[in-house]
Amino acid sequence: MNAEYFEGTGPILKPELYFAGRTEAWGMVQDRFGKIRRSFDVVMEGEWDGKTLTLEELFTYNDGARDTRTWRITKLGENDYEGRADDVVGVAKGQAFGRALNWGYDLRLPIGGREWVIKFDDLMLLQDETRLLNVAEMSKFGLLIGRLTLTFQKISQ
Repeated sequence: MNAEYFEGTGPILKPELYFAGRTEAWGMVQDRFGKIRRSFDVVMEGEWDGKTLTLEELFTYNDGARDTRTWRITKLGENDYEGRADDVVGVAKGQAFGRALNWGYDLRLPIGGREWVIKFDDLMLLQDETRLLNVAEMSKFGLLIGRLTLTFQKISQ
């Protein structure tokens, strides 16, 4: 997934502005065969200080489980971003062009009583000022193991 393909398209996605304030999202995780394994809601609160976006996420899953993640996303240049979170291995890297953001990272996830490190390759597409779509491919050892689909709705600035 390459965000550069969307250069010159609009509306322009600036993650530091889109995720500042309150955002809500709804999504699902599918295995490599397309079977829906989990669905969830997310409530996010973001604060942009001019250099770093701090994004607090609260996940509620269809089985009642809850989880949190705090992202610290830094704008490195016109198109480049990097992010850190406690369950991210190393540094997440992102590039934004036009209406798209490509976001890649390795995430530690508890699966079947063990912790797995799963590679995420996200493509986010801004639909209008308030709606954003995200499709992520998840892989392990270079093999596709699933997909995540997520719809964001900007609630407030």
